Amino acid sequence: MAPVARYARSGDVHIAYIVEGEGPVDLVWIPPWISQVEYLWSEASLAGVLERLKRFARVITFDRRGSGLSDPLIGAPTIEEQMDDVLAVLDAAGTDRAAIAATLEGGPMAAMFAATHPDRVSHLIMYATFARAVWAPDYDWAYPAEERTGKMNAALEHWGEGLVAGSVAESRMGDPRFMEWAGRLERLAASPGTIARIFELIGEFDVREVLPSIRVPTLVMHRRDDTFIKVEHSRYIAKHVPGARYVELEGADNMFAVGDTEAIMGEIEEFITGTRLAVEPDRMLATVLFTDIVDSTRRAADLGDSSWREVLERHDQLFRRELELHRGREVKRTGDGFLATFDGPARAIRCAASITQSVEALGLELRAGLHTGELEVMSDDLGGLAVHIAARVMAAADAGEVLVSGTVKDLVVGSGIDFEDRGTHELRGVPGDWRLFRVT
Repeated sequence: MAPVARYARSGDVHIAYIVEGEGPVDLVWIPPWISQVEYLWSEASLAGVLERLKRFARVITFDRRGSGLSDPLIGAPTIEEQMDDVLAVLDAAGTDRAAIAATLEGGPMAAMFAATHPDRVSHLIMYATFARAVWAPDYDWAYPAEERTGKMNAALEHWGEGLVAGSVAESRMGDPRFMEWAGRLERLAASPGTIARIFELIGEFDVREVLPSIRVPTLVMHRRDDTFIKVEHSRYIAKHVPGARYVELEGADNMFAVGDTEAIMGEIEEFITGTRLAVEPDRMLATVLFTDIVDSTRRAADLGDSSWREVLERHDQLFRRELELHRGREVKRTGDGFLATFDGPARAIRCAASITQSVEALGLELRAGLHTGELEVMSDDLGGLAVHIAARVMAAADAGEVLVSGTVKDLVVGSGIDFEDRGTHELRGVPGDWRLFRVT
């Protein structure tokens, strides 16, 4: 069920907030301005993070004034006014003291709040944020003002398309469903005119002098190869907050709900509670299907961008129609193909064969690979050796071919599906030799 927002009064301003979970501690997440609290958690990866946090905390978050379901901006709100909004949310949620977490432009206000109201803050968690948004002589990894303005103007020209919200998860920008969600989030968060004023406001943030005054336990985290905000920002914060714990994580996506989310969630849980619950991955037996368009680069060059985009959209429609007909579950886009799972190997084979034939009308050739095995189920992805085997089986397939592992063949005995033996193969990164079969 989607969260339902309530409203806190901060002076004359109404601040939309939600409370999820019943954990023994309260955790307030100060969000970026690109937010709409009822819609935000509709993205599966974020919903998974929320469920993870709810295991040990009552999670409170809100839309900042000027964004989402909160009242629109009137003038340029000061950091003091924004801190009053946090106090209003804390009071409305009935919490005297909470852990405060922030990311992106939520960081400067969280730092100021922790330094000003230590009696209301038990812990401060800052992930992939900054103390200052614009270049200075002793802060030379930030964008110079002119360059930042250029980037902001370019973003405004495409506001509502998902390019800003999506760019915090670069590895997901090839996923049409994720980009559709990101575009709608931008439109729900703020209008182009409002977000332009917010961008200007963010550029004025500078809390460097505040950092040494923070006296609450502080955790600072950042992914080393973050493509959206340079890791130097968090290194600076950790160096200047007394006693701060700094954790540098692997990965390039800025968005904490993408990639190795457990590394981040585990650090937060241990920092707040003193223990880290060992999270056993959900496991299930399923048949994994990988598909890929053969020679897609040449086809795109022949057709041109616009026509190729139309062909891809039609390909996706056909795939999802067959997936629905055969009771499959789409996991994610993988370049020019899909990763999907099925609860029965025969249905998976028939789906793969059907989609391979269907896309021929578009002038496309697919290769498909299937394997059945035990999977680790994550919030928005799958893990485990079975996934790697299915990917390697697909890589061994020729154009227009559906290739399966011997495991799949053995499981569909009596189904009426015929196979041709393709011999024994070594699958890169997978131990042993594997007998593969072509669906005929």
